[in-house]
Amino acid sequence: MKIAGAPISWGVCEVPGWGYQLTPERVLTEMKEVGLTATEFGPQGWLPEAPAERAAALTPYGLAAVGAFVPVVLHDPDHDPVPEVARELDSFEAAGGDVLVLAAATGQDGYDDRPVLDDSGWAALLGNLDRLKELAESRGVKATLHPHVGTMVEKADEVERVMAGSQIGLCLDTGHLMIGGTDPVDLVRRYAGRVNHVHTKDVRKDVVAQVQSGELTYTDAVRAGIYVPLGTGDVDFASIIGDLNAAGFDGWYVLEQDTILPGEPEGEGPVADVRASIAYLTSLA
Repeated sequence: MKIAGAPISWGVCEVPGWGYQLTPERVLTEMKEVGLTATEFGPQGWLPEAPAERAAALTPYGLAAVGAFVPVVLHDPDHDPVPEVARELDSFEAAGGDVLVLAAATGQDGYDDRPVLDDSGWAALLGNLDRLKELAESRGVKATLHPHVGTMVEKADEVERVMAGSQIGLCLDTGHLMIGGTDPVDLVRRYAGRVNHVHTKDVRKDVVAQVQSGELTYTDAVRAGIYVPLGTGDVDFASIIGDLNAAGFDGWYVLEQDTILPGEPEGEGPVADVRASIAYLTSLA
C-alpha cells in the first residue's frame, strides 16, 4: 500500500479565508516525522511556483511528489482548459509527480455553492475530460477526476454521468462521495477498474446529513468536525481496500482529511490525526 500525504490534512487550502495556513516547513517536517514518503503539492503558491524550486522544496524532507490537485473549469463551451492544464503538466516534468487530479471547478471561489449544468455544459465537460486524459497520457501522467462538493461533479447522478460518458479515471474520495450521496463501497464494486487514485477521508454520517439537508454549508461542516481519523467514522475502508486489491489497484492512498485551523495549533495539532490514520491504513494493509 502506497500512502502519501496532502497539505489539506494540515489545513492548507486554496479557498480564500479557509483558515490559518501552516508553513511548508512545519507541514513537510511533520510528514517526514510520521513516516510519509510522498505528498501531493497542495494549492498553487503554497510551495514555490517555479517547477524546479517546487521539487527542491521537498528534497530536504525525503518526500517524493505524487502530483497535484487542479481545479479547472470544464463545463463552459467558450473556455478551453487545455492551456492551463498543459502549463501544470509542464511543471510535472521538473517538479515530479505523475497524477493529475482534476476537479470540475465552478469558476467561483469556495465550495459552498454551484450552478446547474444544462446539456451543452455537460457535453463540454465530458468532452474536455477525455481531451485532458489524452493530453496527460501524452506527457506520461495519468489524469483522474475528483468528484468534489461544490464542483460540477458532486451528486451521485453526476458521478454516474461521468462514468458513462467519459473514459477518465476516477479519484475515489471517500468523503466527498458520501457527502454527495454516493456510497463509495458500492461505487468501487461497480467501477474498481476505473479507480486510479484514492483520497482517504472518514466522515461522520450525522454531519453528512446536515450538509445534505442544507443545515450546514460544506465549510461549516469541516469546522464542525465532519472529518475524523480513519477508522473512527462511517466509511467501510476494509471493504473498499479489499475490492481495490482484488481489482489490482496499485495507485496512491492519499491521506486527505480536510481541516480548518482557527490559529496556530496548540500541542501537536493536525499531525495527531494523520498519525492515527496512517496506523489504521497500515493495519488494513
